[in-house]
Amino acid sequence: MKPLPTLRQLRYLVAVVDRCHFGQAAEACLVSQSTLSAGLQELEDLLGATLVERTRRSVLPTPLGREIAERARQLLKGAEELVDITRSAADPMSGALHLGVIPTIGPFLIPRVMPALRESFPRLRLYLREDQTARLLEQLNAGKLDAALLALPYPMGDLETEDIAEDRFSFVCPTGHRLGVGDPVQPVAVPSEDLLLLEDGHCLRDHAMAACALDATPHNTAFQGTSLHTLVQMVANGLGVTLLPQMAVDSGILRGLDLAVRPLAGDRPGRRIALAWRKTSGRKETFQRLAEALRAEMTAKDG
Repeated sequence: MKPLPTLRQLRYLVAVVDRCHFGQAAEACLVSQSTLSAGLQELEDLLGATLVERTRRSVLPTPLGREIAERARQLLKGAEELVDITRSAADPMSGALHLGVIPTIGPFLIPRVMPALRESFPRLRLYLREDQTARLLEQLNAGKLDAALLALPYPMGDLETEDIAEDRFSFVCPTGHRLGVGDPVQPVAVPSEDLLLLEDGHCLRDHAMAACALDATPHNTAFQGTSLHTLVQMVANGLGVTLLPQMAVDSGILRGLDLAVRPLAGDRPGRRIALAWRKTSGRKETFQRLAEALRAEMTAKDG
């Protein structure tokens, strides 16, 4: 039987390739720099190849070192999933769970559901990471996150998802605006030239444009918000109008502002809130029960 690298050696290699710094890699692996360096040298001796170029001032992975590090990530992720399967078999709703959440969901949903989640699953430790969808999916696929709370539609690749709730849009404008009173607002009536949107990278931007059947041409590019709170303040200052998801409206984001909120007519298009995870994860029951709890809590609050 040929000798094989250990998971510890592979973890050392990945840490060095990611950071290009022995000290930082050793700190990330919770070992001394000499221990990490020795483990990496043992791996190179075992494989008969140089994986990193060492100088006094820098560490540079070789092309082969980068390729092996990428393969090592998959092996390490698989090993972690073996542990997850074993632990979840004993108690699916215990232990640490690293959950990603997008900025247009986190501030409005997490404070609303966390008390109930803590009460229902006291042994589950949720570690939250807020970021835009693309970066969350990258971390999820890399095994740095266990699951992510996202808004659909969005290309999900090979990930598994479970819908939690519909989150419909409302039209928001200054009081006195021609669409601020009367019947529900027709999506086609929303003035595209005045429509304030989040900057590129936020999936809510695409969802809002789809709700009004707008193309990908930028609208009101002089003013683009970095957050929903920023958008609301711009509307309050008479710079335009916007669309807000219902969970943001329900959270009180408009409280104290002289703004009108109108429903959208017809099917009232919006977005779908969903939980996503890797199909290969051994914690499927954990995620399904978490999605069920989130769905129940949101339904109860909406009711």
